[in-house]
Amino acid sequence: MLKLIIGNRTYSSWSLRGWLACQASALRFETVVVPMDTPEWVDGTAKGLLPAGKVPVLWDGDIAVWDSLAIIDWLAERTARDRFWPESHAASALARSMAAEMHSGFQALRAGCSMNLQRGYPDYVATPEVLADLARVEALWTEARTRFGDGGPYLFGAFGAADIMFAPVVTRCETFGLPLGDTAAAYRDAMLAHPWMAEWTAAARAETYPFNRDYARDAGGLHGGIPAR
Repeated sequence: MLKLIIGNRTYSSWSLRGWLACQASALRFETVVVPMDTPEWVDGTAKGLLPAGKVPVLWDGDIAVWDSLAIIDWLAERTARDRFWPESHAASALARSMAAEMHSGFQALRAGCSMNLQRGYPDYVATPEVLADLARVEALWTEARTRFGDGGPYLFGAFGAADIMFAPVVTRCETFGLPLGDTAAAYRDAMLAHPWMAEWTAAARAETYPFNRDYARDAGGLHGGIPAR
């Protein structure tokens, strides 16, 4: 059976991506939480499970795969690529480009609106930099939905890798009350209603780890001090 190592569900956006990828694969997997800010995390004794010192990590037997995009690619190879990527060349090109841009970009949004599934900030005032990132996200969501979303409520119709990569942004939009146009708001609502997202959110809200403190307004965001990919 596959084994997925994750951090706290409340804060670890990259763990959410790895977990959604495992769910999408339809393969049997076990989830192991390594709580952040514990002695095992800080002193490195969790390294046996975390080769790069970051979450998520997918263990397939004695093979370790880390980083969310690598996990998606590995699971696509293990199952069928159409579980993750659209079939048409044009849609697949956009989906892959969006996933890669999400993987490496949107630093202002990440730092200003850290993922936090136990709190809400309805009075949050976004900086111009955060709003610029949000506008780019909304443009991407709208393009995908307009061009390729007729087959379902997600970015490319069926739930796939692009949705997995943007899932934590969806939660940030909800947590911080970020403004969205009609198309992007409908996509946000569809994602939040997805059974896997609902399951993850419920588990996050039930967490009582010592690390579950308010990092949402930390200028460095969660990942300023806790490595997660």
